[in-house]
Amino acid sequence: MQDGHLRIYEFTMEGEMVALLFVAFLCSTNAYEVMVSCMMAYDEGGASAVLSSPECPRWDFSAAIKNGTDDCLVATHQGRRKYQEDRIRCYPHVTVPVLGEDGLNEASMGVAAVFDGHGGKEASEMASQRILDYLLLHVIFNTYKNLFSHSKEHEEAGPYGLKFKVDDESTHGILEKALLRTIQDIDSEFSQEALKNDYVSGSTAIVVLWMNGKILVGNLGDSKALVCSRKAHFDQDNEDFVTRLQAEELTNDHHPDRDDEKARIHAAGGVVLTVGVPRVNGILAVSRSIGDIRLKRYGVIAEPEVTGWRRLSNEDWYVVIGSDGIFERLSPQDVCDILRGKHAVENKTSIDSSSSLADCIVYNAFSKGSSDNLSVIVIPLRQESPSMEQKEQM
Repeated sequence: MQDGHLRIYEFTMEGEMVALLFVAFLCSTNAYEVMVSCMMAYDEGGASAVLSSPECPRWDFSAAIKNGTDDCLVATHQGRRKYQEDRIRCYPHVTVPVLGEDGLNEASMGVAAVFDGHGGKEASEMASQRILDYLLLHVIFNTYKNLFSHSKEHEEAGPYGLKFKVDDESTHGILEKALLRTIQDIDSEFSQEALKNDYVSGSTAIVVLWMNGKILVGNLGDSKALVCSRKAHFDQDNEDFVTRLQAEELTNDHHPDRDDEKARIHAAGGVVLTVGVPRVNGILAVSRSIGDIRLKRYGVIAEPEVTGWRRLSNEDWYVVIGSDGIFERLSPQDVCDILRGKHAVENKTSIDSSSSLADCIVYNAFSKGSSDNLSVIVIPLRQESPSMEQKEQM
């Protein structure tokens, strides 16, 4: 073992016993081996520093991605724009390290993201390329830090009697922190590229994580995430109870005229002017984004607004993530009604029997006149989705 493996990183480790625990742990782990020198690179420069550091291994994250396309229905369309600047990613089964009672275990996590670019495709393209690798790196390093922290608390247990006190909250906390750091690192890296190459582009970002029956949403910009849940209500016309898929929005748009967003823009010296819609300095129609470096000084930030973990119930049938082009002509409830089949389009010239629910949403938005790029991800939350009527008879 190289000397670098045995050095003690003072902010996380101290004492001979902790060093022994660390070495014993590394010897038992094959997937993601974290050297102290690599940990230092991470703390100094985040995920991008790890990928560029000669002190860090070249991990292949493709092995962490498991097949399961039925769990992720996606559709995207250029629409009536000259260019397609949307980018989408969906990985329904990703293996990640988590801290268990006896050390490092594995768990499955889902990741879905929509990046709606503007002023060019550069920002959304980089974000879509980096999202999974950066997210996994942050999960790995923060899981190791938790391991070190627990090791210090249990030095007296010895290397073979060590037990960790862990729960879902600690794992979910790591994932939330990883999501925030991932967007921060992507924005930082893209901003450097934008300065070198004179890019003016930017991108909204919405990322959904799910694990152990809970979902977390991080959003900046005006794309939306929603849950379609089965609800029963009394229909007075028919004097009977009927069911529908009811929309619950999980995100709030970051428009410059939102009170808190406007206050931040004004405090930074920017102004909100209405040019068709409210815009930062009369230019940008969102107040949070990746990139847009010329407007960063005027209060545009790349800090996602995070919902907090939401527990999914048996009545939750779909999670939907869409760029703002979807919602230019469709309300969140329209989307859930399409999934329910209530508003099926009669003229299906561009949709055949093999088309997915995501295709139907995109087609409906386009046919109703949306002028933007169109991208949507539909995540079925149940293994089988019989019609509501069939389910009621079961």
